[in-house]
Amino acid sequence: MSQLEHKTFNQKITRRDLIKVFGAVAVAGSGIFGASKQAFAKSAAHVVVLGGGVGGATFAKYLRFADPDVKITIIEQYPEYITCLRSNDVIIGMHTLDELTFNLDTIKSKYNVNVIIDTVVGADFDQKTVRTAKGQSIRYDKLVVSPGIDFKFEDYEGYTAEMAEGDFPHAYKAGSQTLKLREQLLALPQGGTAIIATPQNPFRCPPGPYERASFFAEHFKLHNPTAKLIVLDPKDSFTKDVPFKKAWERLYGYKSDNALIEWVSGSDGGRVVRLDAKNMSVETDGGVYKADLINIIPNQRAGALAQNLGLTNASGWCPIERNTMESSLHKEVYVLGDSSIADAMPKSGYSANSQAKVCAQAIADTLKGDAPGTAIYSNVCYSLAGQNYGVSIAAIYEVRDGLIQPKGKSAGVSEITDKAAQPILEAVYQKNWQREFVKDVFS
Repeated sequence: MSQLEHKTFNQKITRRDLIKVFGAVAVAGSGIFGASKQAFAKSAAHVVVLGGGVGGATFAKYLRFADPDVKITIIEQYPEYITCLRSNDVIIGMHTLDELTFNLDTIKSKYNVNVIIDTVVGADFDQKTVRTAKGQSIRYDKLVVSPGIDFKFEDYEGYTAEMAEGDFPHAYKAGSQTLKLREQLLALPQGGTAIIATPQNPFRCPPGPYERASFFAEHFKLHNPTAKLIVLDPKDSFTKDVPFKKAWERLYGYKSDNALIEWVSGSDGGRVVRLDAKNMSVETDGGVYKADLINIIPNQRAGALAQNLGLTNASGWCPIERNTMESSLHKEVYVLGDSSIADAMPKSGYSANSQAKVCAQAIADTLKGDAPGTAIYSNVCYSLAGQNYGVSIAAIYEVRDGLIQPKGKSAGVSEITDKAAQPILEAVYQKNWQREFVKDVFS
C-alpha cells in the first residue's frame, strides 16, 4: 500500500473522501513515482503474477512503485481483459463491451513489466517454477495468483456450463454472455416474465445481481410496463438491501399490486435447485416458477487455476495470511482478489485492488529483508438502482483477532433520506468512481 494510502486511511474518512484518494493515487501512478527503465541485475528477485485482471495488473504496477529493481512478469491467458465492473450497464445499453475492455500494454511499457500471453498449466512450488501451455518453464522467487472465480453448476440440476454459453447465460463474467442476455431482455414479449436467480454467499460483486434486477425493472418501466421480474434468492438479506429496496419502492412499485419486481427470499423458498429448460421453468425450495427469460447466476468458488494449483481448502476458496495475502497452504505464493478468503471484505474489484497494493508492499518489504507492516484495506462500491439512482457502500478494514474486519465505524451504506438529489448525485459519483478505478488499475 502506498504511503499516501497509509496516511489517508488512518484518518476519519467518508465514501467521497475515498474517491478523492483514488483519484490522487491514479495521478501519482501516472508519473510522480516513476518506474525504473534500467536493465535488471541478474541477481534481481523475480516476481511472477498469474492473471492480468484487476488484482494482477494493480499488483504489478504498485510493486514497481515499491521496488524499482525487481523483475516482474505477468502471465495472462487473454490479450484483452473485460471488466465485470459495470458489465450490467452493457445489458441495458449504458456501456459497450469495448468501453470495458483493457489490455496490459501500459503496464508493460510504463512500469517495465514482462507480459506473457499464455495459459498456465501447472506449478512446482518446491522448485519455484510455473509451466505454460506453450512449453515455457518460468522460475520465480515470489508467485502471485489472481485467478478470479469459477461456477458451481453442479448445484443446479439441469443447468450446465454449456447451457450458460447458449440460451441460459449467467453473464457473470463479462463477454459474449453479456450480449446474449441483452438480446434476451430486448426480445422479452410484452407482459412477459423474467427470472433472476441469485447465488448463495460468498460470491463475486455482492450487489451485482440486485443492480441487474434494478436495470431489468427500469427497462420494463420504460419499454414493457406489463412485464415482471422475479428475483429468486437463497438468502434472507443482501448487500445494500435497505437502499435497494427503497429504490425499488420509489421507482418500480415494489410490494405494490403493480410491482415490476418481486423478491423471493430463502425463507420463502427462493433457492433454485433445478432448471427445466424445455418448459422454461425453475424449481425452488418453495415451488415452480415459469418465465420467458431465465438468468441463473450460479454459486461460486475460487477460480479453476487456484483449484488446479492446490491453493484452495475444503470451502472451495483460498486461505491466506491476512496481513500479506500469502497463501496459508504454500509459502512464497500469494492469492489476490475474489479467490481469497478475506473474511468481511467483499469479493469486489476494489477489494482486489486494495489487496494487491497491500501485497505489493509486503513482498517489497520481504525482498528487502524487512518485516511487512500491518495491513489496512478498503472497499468502495457504487451501484445503480436505475440509470440516475445510485447507492453505495464503503469500509476500511483492519486485521483484528486474526480476521479482516471493518475498522471502527468506517463501514456504511447510502443513507435513506427524502432528499431527491441524493441518489442522483450518487449516480454521478458512480461514473467518476468507475473512471478513476480503471485508471488506477491499467494506466
